[in-house]
Amino acid sequence: MPARILIIEDNPENLELMSYLLEAHGHTVLTATDGTSGIDIARTELPDLILCDVQMPGLDGFAVARELKGNALPRSIPLIAVTALAMVGDRDRMLAAGFDGYLPKPITPETFICDTGAFLRPELRAAGTVPDSDSAPSRPPKSSTGRRILVVDDMAVNLELAVSLLQQSGHEVLTAQGIEQALNIARHSRPDLILSDVCMGRESGFDFIREVKADPTLQGTPFVFLTATMTDTAAKKMGMALGATRYLVRPLESQQLLAEIENCLRAPE
Repeated sequence: MPARILIIEDNPENLELMSYLLEAHGHTVLTATDGTSGIDIARTELPDLILCDVQMPGLDGFAVARELKGNALPRSIPLIAVTALAMVGDRDRMLAAGFDGYLPKPITPETFICDTGAFLRPELRAAGTVPDSDSAPSRPPKSSTGRRILVVDDMAVNLELAVSLLQQSGHEVLTAQGIEQALNIARHSRPDLILSDVCMGRESGFDFIREVKADPTLQGTPFVFLTATMTDTAAKKMGMALGATRYLVRPLESQQLLAEIENCLRAPE
C-alpha cells in the first residue's frame, strides 16, 4: 500500500523534484512551503512520514521539529530533516530538536526512494522502494514498449525528473541540454521518441522540431513538447503545426505524462 508523505520545503525546485519522485513510485504526497502550514497539515493529516527542510525563512526546521515532536504529533510518525547542513554538530542539533534522521541535499534521484523508504514501515516500503539487487531486478519490469527516449531541456532538474520517471517505466533515456547536442544524439542514436521543452534559454524547441522534421532519418520520430512557459493556444497551435505529436503543459501528473508517451509510442508510424 502507498504511504502518505508530507514534504515541508520552501524551495520550489526541491519540492517539485521530491514530489515527482515519490508520486512516480505510488506514494501520496502532501506539501507545505513554510513551517507554520507544515505543522497544520501534519496535525490534520497525520501522514506516515514527514520530510522537512531545515533552513526555511520564518519558522525553520528546528522549530518545526520541536513543535511536532513536543505535543502536536504522535512520536511514531518519522520526522526526517532534508538539509545541506554539514558542519560539526549539525547532526546532533537535528536529533536533539526531534528529528528521527536526515537526508543530505542535494538529493540524488537514483537513491532518493530507497533512502526515504528506510524510514517507512515495511508494509509501506513496497510501493516506493526499489527492491534489493540480491532478490529482484533493480528496476521495475519494462513497459510494453520499453523504448529509447531523448529528453531535451536546459534545466537539469527537469532532466532528472524525466530520467527517473522514464527509467522506472523501463525506457532507455538519453538527455541533452541544447539543440545542437540533441540533434547530434538523435542522429547517432535514433530515439523512438523525443520529449522536448519549448523555451530553452536563447534556443527554441520550435527551431529544434524544424531541424528534426527536415532530417529524413528523424522526421518520422514522435515528437512531444512539454512546457511550463509557452502555455497559450497560439503556442500549442504552432507546435502542432510544426509536426509535434503532443503538446503538453506543466504541471502534469507523472502517470498522465507516461500515458501520453506510451500512446505516442504505440501509434502506427
